[in-house]
Amino acid sequence: MPLLVLVSFIWAFSPGLIKGRLTGIDPTAVATIRLGLALIVFLPFFRPRGLSPATLLRLGLVGTVQFGLMYLFYLRAFPLLPAYAVGLFTITTPIYLVLLDAAASRRWQPRYAFASLLALAGAGVMLIRDRGLSGDWLHGCLLVQLSNLCFAAGQLAWRRERAKLPAATSDAALFALPYAGAFLATAIVSMCATDWPAIPLTTSHLITLLYLGAIASGLAFFLWNLGATRVGTGTLAVLNNAKIPLTVSCSLLFFGEHADPLRLSASLALLALALWVAELKPA
Repeated sequence: MPLLVLVSFIWAFSPGLIKGRLTGIDPTAVATIRLGLALIVFLPFFRPRGLSPATLLRLGLVGTVQFGLMYLFYLRAFPLLPAYAVGLFTITTPIYLVLLDAAASRRWQPRYAFASLLALAGAGVMLIRDRGLSGDWLHGCLLVQLSNLCFAAGQLAWRRERAKLPAATSDAALFALPYAGAFLATAIVSMCATDWPAIPLTTSHLITLLYLGAIASGLAFFLWNLGATRVGTGTLAVLNNAKIPLTVSCSLLFFGEHADPLRLSASLALLALALWVAELKPA
């Protein structure tokens, strides 16, 4: 669980950086560059010895969905929504996690479902706004929902595939494969959708992309999936929403945005309660 909390803090800065520093850059290009950098970080650790071609393919496909498709949808939402809204609309990820896990295992866990609903309520407190969903907001929300579904499915698929491999196999030795699958997917799309020569990359853009690619994507996704194999589905579902109040807090402290402190406090309290419920031992 500490790894998931650490990554939540790292990710809390990402929406503000993307919205504030990378505005005007094609989202598909941003996804491709970030995942390319993440792949470069983990290539030196790649050790495919003993892995069957089928295993290599499955791990690559996990990354294609969890990181590649997820980023294509997620980053496309930023031109349509403010940064805080992109973060807040990820509130449904725990629900997707619980539903997909229940479908795959053919077991329904009421405790996990309740914890996920608490997490949904906790993050939803921050979503209360006077404006309705229409136009760009609705389009952006739908893109984030597709992103959430991909990220949830990828987390569960990684846990399943990792459990099939020897415990002595290092996660770092495997993780270039998901990034390779993700990078390939975004690179193919970017060849059709991105006018690379027209992208106005400045020094500020390059520094931001380097951080987002190597740290917020490369290191953070690795730590997240590693942490996902060490907790139950309920805890994983709850911590998928921990970044939401953290993102709002970062926006308040570092990016000059504003939020209601009462709602932020209520959100944190509900998320803490959800985590406690998820961690309860069955009687």
